[in-house]
Amino acid sequence: MSFESEMGSDVENCNITATGVISREIGEINLAYMLLAQKLVKQDRAEAMFRLGVGRELADLLANMSLSQIVKLAASNFLLCSFRLDDRPMFAVVGEGKEPALQQAHMSILMAARQAQAQVDSQAQMRGASAA
Repeated sequence: MSFESEMGSDVENCNITATGVISREIGEINLAYMLLAQKLVKQDRAEAMFRLGVGRELADLLANMSLSQIVKLAASNFLLCSFRLDDRPMFAVVGEGKEPALQQAHMSILMAARQAQAQVDSQAQMRGASAA
């Protein structure tokens, strides 16, 4: 066996191992996220919907999922949670040296505005679909 083929084999084994580790870590994050999301929804549905950025239908689904359903869903190879700080203004608020309470209030305002806009957009799409 040549040096190049040994190196290629080592790199391939390393990639397979790294992929397995990443998949396991994604599963762990998914499980923790789903359990927290369900707990939030069961404690205070309205607050959970705001914090998670989900609608009533998804909140109902989360609240009614069994542990085995959550575990199966968490085992997927893709993250179930996503970044909500997906634009420059959101990251700017986090990066500013404001007092934590002020920073949290500013983030809440931005998130509420984004959620309200998403609801307006969703209603407009539904009206457009029903008119067609």
